[in-house]
Amino acid sequence: MPELPEVQTVISTLEHMISRREISDIEILSPDVVLHDPDEFKSRLLHRHFLGFKRRGKYLIFEFEDVALVSHLRMEGKYFVESSDAPVRKHTHVLFHFTDGTDLRYHDVRRFGRMELIEKSDEYRDFHGLGPEPFSEEFNAVSCWKKTRTSQRSLKMTLMDQSFVAGIGNIYADEVCFRSGIRPESKVSKISKARWELIVRNAKDVLSEAIEHGGSTVRSYTSSLGVTGLFQLHIDVYGREGEPCHRCGTAIKKIRHGQRGTHYCPKCQRRL
Repeated sequence: MPELPEVQTVISTLEHMISRREISDIEILSPDVVLHDPDEFKSRLLHRHFLGFKRRGKYLIFEFEDVALVSHLRMEGKYFVESSDAPVRKHTHVLFHFTDGTDLRYHDVRRFGRMELIEKSDEYRDFHGLGPEPFSEEFNAVSCWKKTRTSQRSLKMTLMDQSFVAGIGNIYADEVCFRSGIRPESKVSKISKARWELIVRNAKDVLSEAIEHGGSTVRSYTSSLGVTGLFQLHIDVYGREGEPCHRCGTAIKKIRHGQRGTHYCPKCQRRL
């Protein structure tokens, strides 16, 4: 599943490619992808223009004159911008035809992704119960400490909880834990305010660096738009089982934690 950096890369790239284009028609080949009556979905978007491009957690938000379209890519969702004359690929589910002869096409092998129309907002603060954005002032050490001082959950599972902080998933949770020198399965109730300062700072740094490098092409969500994420070249632990730690040379270990593959350095990270 794409995480915040990949989603940010997709929405930023689409802003560059389709901003202000007008929708002349919409083909919905798989109605279950759209969380509305297909005719209503079409009528609310026909002859509207793509005016705003935002991200909230792992959701892409496209703003039009009087409504917003929210898209979640889930496991395999991708967007292609192609000529309207191009052959339609297998597993293409929704096609937005533009007046200039091009399309925005949604492709999803597993068909898990969803689209829905919502009211436009300045911040989408309460959308789907999401927690604060990692780069916001609301995501801070004091707030994290207060929320977790009696919790029995692990650090990794807490960071991946979208109601705690929006946008962090498996890859970046492992990386934040490594930079913070804490084993992913450590209980958050053991983490002091001072350690939360470190964790929050590292989360912001890891995500910023990943965005700068176009995300991670561990699974490709952006190559359909001509973008190749390169952050995987800078990863310290995720997907590096058995390889030497960049800091100390100890072999990276992989365990199952919270039903997720979890990577850490046995020497650089301690369990609290």
